[in-house]
Amino acid sequence: MNIRCVWEHNGSDTLLYAIDFPGAFSRGESLEAAKLKMGKEIQAYAAWLSLEIGSIGEIEVVQDSACELEIRDADSDVLFQSEIQPLTLEEYRILKAVALKSASDFLALYNAIPDKNRSVGTRRNTFYGQVPRTAEEMYQHTKNVNAYYFGEIGVSADNENSILDCRHRGFVQLEKGIVLLANPIIEGSYGEKWTLRKMLRRFVWHGMVLTQDKNH
Repeated sequence: MNIRCVWEHNGSDTLLYAIDFPGAFSRGESLEAAKLKMGKEIQAYAAWLSLEIGSIGEIEVVQDSACELEIRDADSDVLFQSEIQPLTLEEYRILKAVALKSASDFLALYNAIPDKNRSVGTRRNTFYGQVPRTAEEMYQHTKNVNAYYFGEIGVSADNENSILDCRHRGFVQLEKGIVLLANPIIEGSYGEKWTLRKMLRRFVWHGMVLTQDKNH
C-alpha cells in the first residue's frame, strides 16, 4: 500500500504525517530523509494497533504546508484536507478508541519508569517554554494539553488526575452535547483552524512525539 502524507516544513526542516494512520509521523532534515523513516514508522504504528497493512509502497505527498513554526520543536498548526470531511459514528468511535489507547499506553510507560526526574538531554528553549526532557516533564506536558485541545473545538475539559482520567472526562463532555460528526472547521486560539478529526489526531501524535526518537 502507498502511504499518503501531509508535508509540513519550515525551510529544510520537515515533518511528514501519514493521513491514513492518524498520529503517525516522521521527521528529518529534508523531505527525502523523512520519507526514508516513514516506512518503519508505519510498521511500528500498525504493530501498536494490531493492524494488518501488507507491504508498504510509495510515500506520497498529497498536501504541502509551509509553516512559520520551528518544526524541530515538534508542534503543528496544519489542518489536513482529509480532516475537513464529516465523520460517521463508527469512524468517531474508532478514532476515540485510538486516542484513549494512546493515553492509556502513555500512562503505563510513565508509571514503568523508576526515576521520573532523570534526564541526559540538553536544555532547549521553544516557543512554548523549555522542551520536556524527563519522564515527569513529558507526562505533565502531554497530560496538560487535554483541556487545550478539547477547548479548541468548544468542549469544556480539565487536566485533573491522570492523563487517561481527564481524557475520558473530556469525551464525556463532548458527548453530552452534539458529537461534532459534521466536523465543522472551528477557529481556535491564535487563528489556528481545528476540527474534531484534527483534535483526535493531535492527541495520538502528541503522545508519540515525546516517546519516540524523532531527532534528525
